[in-house]
Amino acid sequence: MAKQTYSGVRRRIRGSAHIRELAAAVHLSHRDFIQPLFVDESIDRRTEIPSLSGIASDTPESLLRQISADVECGVRKFLLFPVPANKAEGNFDYRFICGVVRDIRTHFGKEVWIAVDVCLCAYTSHGHCGILNTERNAVLHADTAQALAGYAVQLADAGADCIAPSDMMDGRVGAIRDALDLHGMTEVTVMSYSSKFSSQFYGPFRDACHSAPGRGTLLKDRKTYQISPFNGGDALLSAFRDIEEGADIIMVKPALPYLDVITGLKRQVHHPVAAYHVSGEYQGLELLVQHGLADRAKVHTEVWAALKRGGADIIISYAARHAEEWISGIEY
Repeated sequence: MAKQTYSGVRRRIRGSAHIRELAAAVHLSHRDFIQPLFVDESIDRRTEIPSLSGIASDTPESLLRQISADVECGVRKFLLFPVPANKAEGNFDYRFICGVVRDIRTHFGKEVWIAVDVCLCAYTSHGHCGILNTERNAVLHADTAQALAGYAVQLADAGADCIAPSDMMDGRVGAIRDALDLHGMTEVTVMSYSSKFSSQFYGPFRDACHSAPGRGTLLKDRKTYQISPFNGGDALLSAFRDIEEGADIIMVKPALPYLDVITGLKRQVHHPVAAYHVSGEYQGLELLVQHGLADRAKVHTEVWAALKRGGADIIISYAARHAEEWISGIEY
């Protein structure tokens, strides 16, 4: 009897598309994807975002048309990012995004799942994710958490299915969960940006949301409240904290550079893990495509496979609206 060799076995399971498909450890589904959407109070027509290829900021009216088109492409889950017209230091006005959520719910009912990013960076005149102290050199975590909790209740009352706090303030998940429960909104999900790194991959997003930090303050970046790329253990501990405070889904952001964190979390927790393939990651792939250096569908699905292989249950991608088509065309 011939002795089996490792090289022979591996070669045979790569021999055709059929056997490669059967042997695949990862099978993608468009149902695992969330599509981000921008809705901008200051524009009067749908406007392409130059730094995010194929992505636009919508008016409330064009947003409904975009969601309809996305639903036709198999998308049912959305993450909304509001871009308010006015900046402030406090007493923020959330009526715009609450009205948008109500309109979506009226038009689509429960056909779609609506998550809303909950942060103050697009609302504040200084671009930071929270309320600053008098000296304007530090963020007040407790005050910010209470402001976010009030914001979350308004969104849930408008019809949001999920609150997604992205600010990284200590205690904000607990404050939001307590506020929702106090108002009888116990079925509203909290998807926490629990492992959000201070990253260079957010540039196109900040263009879209006009949320670059540091305007008129001594605090020029977000390193005091976002996680250092050089401290993966902090990302794990932040996720454990948010789970204890009531988070239903935990998120790692960015995705591919922090695949080790995704894997580490998936091994240690039983909560769904979301990977946010952020604007800079997305645009990097798009630039490869624009220069003829990669096939668009293949390069995105390759990254998605890596995220799934690493342990992600959910993928948030600007290309989610193409997932059903691209996944159906995967060549194993």
